Amino acid sequence: MTKTPAPAEPPSLTGDALTREVLARSYSQSHEAVLVSDAANRIVAVNAAFTRLTGYAAADVIGRNPSLLSSGHAGPEFYARMWHALAEDGFWEGEIWDKRRDGTQYPKWLTISVIRDADGGVAFYVANFTDISASKEAADRLAALAYHDALTGLPNRLALDAQLTQTLRICEREGRQLALLLIDLDNFKNVNDSLGHHIGDELLKGVGQRLRECVRASDLVARLGGDEFVVVLPEIDGPLTAARVAGKLQSSLADCYLVADHVLYATPSIGIALFPVDGLDGGTLLRNADSAMYHAKNAGRNNHQFYTARMNEAAGERLRMENALRQAIANISPTSNEFLLHFQPQLDLASGRVLALEALLRWHNPTFGNVPPNRFIGIAEETGLIQPLGDWVLWETCRLVRQMRDRGIAEVRVAINISAQQLRNENLLLQVRGALDCYELAPGDIELEVTENTAMQNPEVNLSILDQLAAMGISLAIDDFGTGYSSLAYLKHLPIQRLKLDRSFVSDIETDSNDAAICAATIALGHNLGLELVAEGVETEAQRDFLARLGCDCLQGYLFSRPLPFDDIVAYLRAQPVSE
Repeated sequence: MTKTPAPAEPPSLTGDALTREVLARSYSQSHEAVLVSDAANRIVAVNAAFTRLTGYAAADVIGRNPSLLSSGHAGPEFYARMWHALAEDGFWEGEIWDKRRDGTQYPKWLTISVIRDADGGVAFYVANFTDISASKEAADRLAALAYHDALTGLPNRLALDAQLTQTLRICEREGRQLALLLIDLDNFKNVNDSLGHHIGDELLKGVGQRLRECVRASDLVARLGGDEFVVVLPEIDGPLTAARVAGKLQSSLADCYLVADHVLYATPSIGIALFPVDGLDGGTLLRNADSAMYHAKNAGRNNHQFYTARMNEAAGERLRMENALRQAIANISPTSNEFLLHFQPQLDLASGRVLALEALLRWHNPTFGNVPPNRFIGIAEETGLIQPLGDWVLWETCRLVRQMRDRGIAEVRVAINISAQQLRNENLLLQVRGALDCYELAPGDIELEVTENTAMQNPEVNLSILDQLAAMGISLAIDDFGTGYSSLAYLKHLPIQRLKLDRSFVSDIETDSNDAAICAATIALGHNLGLELVAEGVETEAQRDFLARLGCDCLQGYLFSRPLPFDDIVAYLRAQPVSE
């Protein structure tokens, strides 16, 4: 059998031959484009990567000057600095824009080295370069993300700080006034909680777009985060200009938004701080605008307020009160509790008997003393503290109702106010059922009150929850009726038994014909729907008589009793006729 001869081994390379082979392969196989020019800067060699990147074959460029690749972006000064570096250091690198054979332009990173001969003269220039388009695009995207809000595309807080600092310098130098408007959306949390963050995000996009459309191109609109936006007006004649813009923003933002078949509203509370009177730097202006914004919320929301020095005092007190409220809730225990319940009777107008009580929360703090509910309930709602506080009220009311029953008070129902956050909480039904079972109470022993605005925030969802509560045998009431914007189509489907006429209509019922007409219409509407009407805030005999003529069913107010602590209400009930 004939042997197959072994393949011949390649000749071994040593010394200069090996070096030349390695350099040749590195040159031809490199992923970087390589261009070699002579001392007169005429191209003498290019590699395959050069052709792939530029579109020029070797035959197209040999003998020509590399300037044929120039895009024209760099000026004479740029090339002067480059040649100076090559002459002095024998090396240069940097970013430059070039042009391909098809005319397209691209950025590249270029490195040029000088190869000298034995006498020290220039023999060759060797240029290595790569296309950096992708890395530049990535860097641009990162820069955009660093300085822009990913959701709305507006400048973010980082960009706001930089641009505001620069703008303030110009305003100071040129003696201009500037207005900073801090915008917070009213009740935006309700949208996220009830419809989901994806719906809330779409609403925020719509708000950002409307803000941008309402101001000039020279004005700055930014999103701080959450539902807070900032508008900077760098050239204003005075406060009236800022007020006009704020009014325009209010009007635009208050219009409804259609998001995924949901009709949503996002009214703004706007705080305004002016340069230079309210602050000389961006941080101070933002803080003062924030104080003014909280003042706008306290003034009823959906309005704008200018900063005044006393607002900082109010903001500081609010923060201290919020901290005290958190501490008080965290420290609730059987032996230590800053909260207590008072009870106000509701009387049947015809018989004068007490039909029900309303449980009302009170807070006594060592620092602030007796804090009125209108001062701390709003803080609890804005901070989410209303949820644990409302849970405590539910359980404490049931505990005290049990004590009433044990003291022989058997028939009086106790109404408990339920916040919007509690109504949206999936554990509400379990909480109610658990509290009733724990204290061996019947569903008819309590009544749950929700405000008109709460019931209407997300009526389809709320209707389902209220239906389940009604199915348990819980009596339901709409509180503050007449102050919101109820849809009668929804109202007639709510499983409620009582409407509570807001005290704001009762207070001037004798002197204000509009209030009298509203009361009369509401009572007639309620009766037509088969509902019982309760009037709050009855303080005079004349108010009682007027409501009696209108056919109101129950009355509640100082005319009969102020809210009383537990032992006092027990004594009050024992002295009064009660329903059978």
